[in-house]
Amino acid sequence: MILGKKFGKIKQNKQKKDMEKIDLERLKELAHSEISQSKNLKELDQVFKRYLGKNGQVSLILKDLKTVSPKEKAKLGKEINEFKSFLEVEFVRKGGELRSSLVDEETGQWIDTSVPGKKVNLGHLHPLTQAKREIMMIFQGMGFNVAKGPEAETEWYNFDALNIPADHPARDMWDTFWLKSEKPRLLLRTHTSPVQVRYMEKNQPPLKIIVPDKIFRHEATDATHEAQFYQLEGLMIGEDISVANFKAILQEFLRRFFGKEILIRLRPSFFPFTEPSFEMDIGCALCDGKGCLVCKESGWIELMGAGMVHPKVLENAGLDSRKWQGFAFGVGLDRLTMMKYKINEIRLFHSGDLRFLQQF
Repeated sequence: MILGKKFGKIKQNKQKKDMEKIDLERLKELAHSEISQSKNLKELDQVFKRYLGKNGQVSLILKDLKTVSPKEKAKLGKEINEFKSFLEVEFVRKGGELRSSLVDEETGQWIDTSVPGKKVNLGHLHPLTQAKREIMMIFQGMGFNVAKGPEAETEWYNFDALNIPADHPARDMWDTFWLKSEKPRLLLRTHTSPVQVRYMEKNQPPLKIIVPDKIFRHEATDATHEAQFYQLEGLMIGEDISVANFKAILQEFLRRFFGKEILIRLRPSFFPFTEPSFEMDIGCALCDGKGCLVCKESGWIELMGAGMVHPKVLENAGLDSRKWQGFAFGVGLDRLTMMKYKINEIRLFHSGDLRFLQQF
């Protein structure tokens, strides 16, 4: 114990003498020199740790301050705080200089980081993709599944299975993109209806599906027609499905999609794959029924073809037409999007014009 006390007293006296030897002015000059000579932020950080770090010069001096007399402690404490403030100012100054003029290692050119950065233009979803996702969400909320099929389709699924005979006008070369193949004959599908048959072959009713996908038609383009566009196919099969179910579901879909009640009308029509068949029109959302280029001054837009699935189509898919019945519809997804966003030219969707696309 006596040796311990004696040793502690010797150590304390040594620390006191070390404190008396510290020349803060000389230390200040040395620190200023090292800070000024730092060539980059990494070197400056090393100097910072050497003086103001956890085990830096200032921390060590403050630890030894307890060994001096109260009178000396007040004097030294003031000088150390001034020294610390001096260092902090110098580090901020030098750090600002280095950050405002960095060198690009690849080009060797100076980079002024004080200049505001360039705004990065973020991409966003295409308006058709936005509409497609919203449509899928609405129908899935009503219990429909989303189905898909190949874009290069066989003659059987695109025509024969849908009760479209060989002499039907839809098979004309001016309406269809035929591919160079013989067995089986392939084409770019002209509608999404083939997915109906493909789905019914693998799934037993009752069933409800939509098919929001791309189709291709060899025809002239104008404000409301394109050679390639997206079609929304719908199919609902059950034991007692009627036109009333179709009207109720489509009315609810349109209300959710457009965010308001939409005026609709059904007109008798003909499609080989439905019986009876009808067209559904909606009041033009662009002109509110007053007449414009899109609705051809009629105030109405032909939105979709629909009807009760033809018994032969059900049989071609392997279903008993005496037990099952239902409706099917096909609507241009592009046309729906035009109505929603009040676009009067369908060709804008595939133009690649950023002035148009960046509005959505």
